Amino acid sequence: MTSAGTGRGLDVFRQGDFPIYTLTFVRDLSPAELLTRMGVDPETLALRDAVDLEDDWGDDLFDDEEPVVTSGIDGSWTWAWEQGGMHGLDEGILSRVSAGTEAVVLHYNEKPMHWFKYAVDGGIIVDFHTLQAIEPAGQDPARLDDVMRPLGLVPGRAAPLHSVLALVENAFDIRLGRPGGVDDERWSGRLLPLPD
Repeated sequence: MTSAGTGRGLDVFRQGDFPIYTLTFVRDLSPAELLTRMGVDPETLALRDAVDLEDDWGDDLFDDEEPVVTSGIDGSWTWAWEQGGMHGLDEGILSRVSAGTEAVVLHYNEKPMHWFKYAVDGGIIVDFHTLQAIEPAGQDPARLDDVMRPLGLVPGRAAPLHSVLALVENAFDIRLGRPGGVDDERWSGRLLPLPD
């Protein structure tokens, strides 16, 4: 568990200016396998540093139809970060990603809202968003109540600022480290468009 103080696992999203992002976290998968399960174009899957990402895609890094996704490992979780898309929220992708393991998806956009999904072995256990008063859904929507309630994430109420970030940190011990330097390489690629 993390405390309510600073230095927490997802502080980069409390402090940074990210108008839209989708983070997908999965236990015990390699970054390349996670991106493959998410539907990355195999011809674009490669290790890239920050300069390569900019050279290869430039403004397309933030494309919402075919977003560029980067991946890495922190602790026992492998993460995928879409800076412009929301493929991770797609039920088909989440089912594939969580097959044989568990996955957590966190989406944010400027409405402002967070959208949280927790899946185990292909099934969505808990699913809610903060655009209105939260109403958890899924196969077991009360599964995380013991962690959610102390954070103010109570059905029928508005979510407090950053409470969904705290849920991801506290319930799953998730963190995401930014690359330490320009030369740090991460697996990345372009996600294929979602089916209509």
